[in-house]
Amino acid sequence: MAESTALQDHLNKLVATHGVLFTKLHQHHWFVKGPNFFTLHEKFEELYDEVNEHFDEFAERLLTIGGEPFSTLQEFLDNSSVKEVPYTKDVKQVDMVKSVLEDFGTLAEDLAKGIELAGEAEDDITEDMFIGYKTEVEKHMWMLEAYLG
Repeated sequence: MAESTALQDHLNKLVATHGVLFTKLHQHHWFVKGPNFFTLHEKFEELYDEVNEHFDEFAERLLTIGGEPFSTLQEFLDNSSVKEVPYTKDVKQVDMVKSVLEDFGTLAEDLAKGIELAGEAEDDITEDMFIGYKTEVEKHMWMLEAYLG
């Protein structure tokens, strides 16, 4: 495996993105209202649990390959690919799902870039992590799109 600052930087960006995405999914989980409450409340919890697993996995992988993961809320906000959206008014269920779909689209793009960088660095383990997770994210996107009709 060749040392790659670009790969370390990208993993760190994914750490930050997961810190923000974890919080956004909690917001939807807490504030969802309406006829699909039970379905969406449960789905958002499933998604933030999954995001949390990858959040930790990416930070630990970064440490393993010699990097230092972001670990403050400000670092997450400053370096995330997805942006924080403070809850200032009620959000419709459909808009919550669209928001998650958009954020997962951004995440899928980041994972594709990570696959490329890990391949260039000859880091098969990180590349495999990215490929497996991108598969999961794309499946979630397909399901969210099906939910939206």
